[in-house]
Amino acid sequence: MFAVIKLAGHQHRIEKDQVFLSELTGADEKSEFECKDVLMVGQKADVKIGKPFVEGASVKLQVLENVRGNKIRGFTYQRRKGTQRHWGHRQELQKLKVVEIKG
Repeated sequence: MFAVIKLAGHQHRIEKDQVFLSELTGADEKSEFECKDVLMVGQKADVKIGKPFVEGASVKLQVLENVRGNKIRGFTYQRRKGTQRHWGHRQELQKLKVVEIKG
């Protein structure tokens, strides 16, 4: 069984026991929470599509750990002006595990 959920502003296609990365959700490490924003749920040819969410469907997720993504480096300059700027960014992420899909 699979589901498409909306979590932290992104859509994820997930299956039971899958581990995936998402942006921070506000849940603590080693805790479980339930996501009710299920856009689609199904198994092979039997698929339910929500408008916008599937009624009665939910996904139970477990937070494994908080991690940081890869560093993104940026560089801007203005030619012939002697102006340069370097910057970097690392996104805070959560590693989540799908415990149960109710549909």
